[in-house]
Amino acid sequence: MARLPADPEGFIRANTALEAPAMVPEFKLWLASEYVPIWQATEAWLEEQNIDPPYWAFCWPGGQAIARYLLDNPEQVRGKRVIDFAAGSGVSSMAAARAGAASVLANDVDALSLVAAQLNAKANGLSFGISVEDWLAGPDGAPAADVVIAGDVCYERDMSARALAWLRSHARLGRLVLLGDPGRNYFSAQGLSERARYEIPTSLQLENRGMRETVVWQVLPHP
Repeated sequence: MARLPADPEGFIRANTALEAPAMVPEFKLWLASEYVPIWQATEAWLEEQNIDPPYWAFCWPGGQAIARYLLDNPEQVRGKRVIDFAAGSGVSSMAAARAGAASVLANDVDALSLVAAQLNAKANGLSFGISVEDWLAGPDGAPAADVVIAGDVCYERDMSARALAWLRSHARLGRLVLLGDPGRNYFSAQGLSERARYEIPTSLQLENRGMRETVVWQVLPHP
């Protein structure tokens, strides 16, 4: 069951601030920083607010890398149908929309994430569709698309294996599949082809380092 505060948009605006991500200064997103309440939120506080861990409140390096790549290479998505798996803050969806995609559908199982993604889109004069369905659970997995994008999905062993298998199934259908990853523990480059590489400034509190080398990979049909 989706967990949402009574006033989702009001909650996001009250607990985050509009900031420009390091790799995509063209955009401003509602994000956590050291100066807003959600930055140091405890589990008890999150439970009280009726929300899951606010991953959407941070612009993770994999999503930033995908966004940067699409903004710099708009021909990859221009005029095409794009789906964004585990969209989080929506930064990759925003970049696809800005690059001229015919349609963009942002997906996340966290309903509040999608509220944040749409607020971020609105703040930048953009729009896209949303889906809260669990695409990994269904038999078809996702709507038809020409391009599939995903950032930062290799943070848990099971999630990484399931997500990579799902992404590869789209590649076998002839779709362009792009994965942004900063070298997460359960990431494997087997069956992937490098498209771009970036050094992305990150928070020491989140990543235990000030920079993350982050790669945009194309997922190939076979390992």
